Amino acid sequence: MTTSTLETLSETGRSLLFSEARTANTFADVPVGDEQLRSIWELARFSPTMANSQPQRVLFVRTPEGKQRLAVHLAEGNRAKALGAPVVAVLAYDTDFHQQFPTTFPARGEALKEQFGGMDEEARGHVAKYSAALATGVLLLAIRSHGLAAGPMAGFDAAGIDEEFFAGTTWHSHLVVNIGHPGSDPWFDRLPRVDVDDALAWA
Repeated sequence: MTTSTLETLSETGRSLLFSEARTANTFADVPVGDEQLRSIWELARFSPTMANSQPQRVLFVRTPEGKQRLAVHLAEGNRAKALGAPVVAVLAYDTDFHQQFPTTFPARGEALKEQFGGMDEEARGHVAKYSAALATGVLLLAIRSHGLAAGPMAGFDAAGIDEEFFAGTTWHSHLVVNIGHPGSDPWFDRLPRVDVDDALAWA
């Protein structure tokens, strides 16, 4: 029997990704380049998903025109944050994710494609949204690992965004994330975490 030992992340890495990481509310006027965004995705795509289905899709909104189109579908309190961020990522899930199974799960690709193709789009959407939620957490960590701050926002009109950007596709938005370097006074005070004794159980 062989065993393997995984390396552990350094204290600096843990701090960057977890204990000292914060949600940014303002962003510096410093560009975030295409290569940075591609590199973030290269890490994020290794997230675990159901049967390696990988339903997460990302639209990076960077131009002033694109941000204005997006901002009208955001809650009023989120608009200034998005307009001030170098990049706004619209995270979506693809309800036709099953079409990729021959690539993402070659051993059972055609069978899985047929199985999920037999579902209606709404049922596939429930499956896709859960796996995309898993992938979202990994994407936020990937952003932080590149020395950037993330500002996830749930206040938006998903149907409006889908009509604006994804009409005629099988993509459906589920989160909006501002990306960039922290700006002036970017952090709210750190709020308490749930006590460990209230959050853990043992069996």
